[in-house]
Amino acid sequence: MSFYSATDQAVLQDLGRRIRQRRLDRNLSQQDIAERTGLDRTTIGALEREGRATLMTFVQVLRALDALEELDGFLPELGPSPLELARRRGRVRQRASRPRASRPGTSREDS
Repeated sequence: MSFYSATDQAVLQDLGRRIRQRRLDRNLSQQDIAERTGLDRTTIGALEREGRATLMTFVQVLRALDALEELDGFLPELGPSPLELARRRGRVRQRASRPRASRPGTSREDS
């Protein structure tokens, strides 16, 4: 699936479909997952059909499916580039910066 060309709802439905397939591959029922997570079976069904769930529910279901490690593939932790590390001199970045406004009478082409 090309996530960028899909609607947000289509992305959620695809995630739900993947969760359902993972559950079936492990030969577990929605009720089994509900019992393992403490959630209602209808919540598991809504996640699988529509992708409708809180982030907490998503994590609970992944844990019940022994699939939490897949979050690393989903959103891997990225460190700063070597150039950025050298520029910071070991300091940890605390916030994002705003784009710098150009000075009057100058443009990016002048630089």
